[in-house]
Amino acid sequence: MLRRFFPETIFRRRLSAAAERRLRLAQARAQESIVRAHVDNALMFVDTLAEDVPFDRAIDSYVRMMGIPEPLASTVATRTLVVLGHDLVPYRRRIRDDDGGTPSGESRPRLRLNDASDGRKQRPARRA
Repeated sequence: MLRRFFPETIFRRRLSAAAERRLRLAQARAQESIVRAHVDNALMFVDTLAEDVPFDRAIDSYVRMMGIPEPLASTVATRTLVVLGHDLVPYRRRIRDDDGGTPSGESRPRLRLNDASDGRKQRPARRA
């Protein structure tokens, strides 16, 4: 009798490959929305407690109080820190401050592969 109310499977037949892909995409979007909502709420938590608690402790408190399970908790904490980092020092401003502007509109930092070899050439060789 209970089997009529609680079937073992929700779907009586196997889903097609296209339906399975759509289901996985919908699940991924839903999980991403959950993470985004947690990050927004954690940022609000950090802002509210900014005068009393450092940001890392506020994030830990949010995760603990909300009872977020571990794989999701580390994702929420990391993304919250990334947003806080972008607010403090935007990427393009860091590059401009480091080398006085980006050459030819490049968005990547300048590679410094030759700096070590230049340092070796400037020092006189020691002889015994």
